[in-house]
Amino acid sequence: MNILLLMGSILSAIAALIHLGCIIYGASWYRFFGAGEQMALWAEQGSIKPSIITSLIVLILTVWSTYASSAAGVINKLPFMRLALVCITAIYLLRGIAGFFLMSNPMGRSPEFWLWSSLICSIIGVLHLLGLKQVWSTI
Repeated sequence: MNILLLMGSILSAIAALIHLGCIIYGASWYRFFGAGEQMALWAEQGSIKPSIITSLIVLILTVWSTYASSAAGVINKLPFMRLALVCITAIYLLRGIAGFFLMSNPMGRSPEFWLWSSLICSIIGVLHLLGLKQVWSTI
């Protein structure tokens, strides 16, 4: 079992659950987690937009968690394992790096949101990168 990919999988699953919590608990969660005032306002107004957007994020994070679990050896191998994990790793790392540049122009979010979310994405990306390097020949 690859511990680094398992940790990445768990962190992606936690992120998916937090996003699910935003759908369930609404505007206060969107605000607390820094999704932006527009998302919070839509949620308060009963709009379906934040739920659709956030559901897509939940789905993506769940798929990413599943792929990391598969590469970690926790569940059976999934198709396109190498391609999927390279893309997932790249997206996490690019999102992590890009967010640091958005702190000075936060686009409706706080600089703190960009700092913390970028740190989290960077950590998950590094876990995936190091874990993927370890399992590359077996997946």
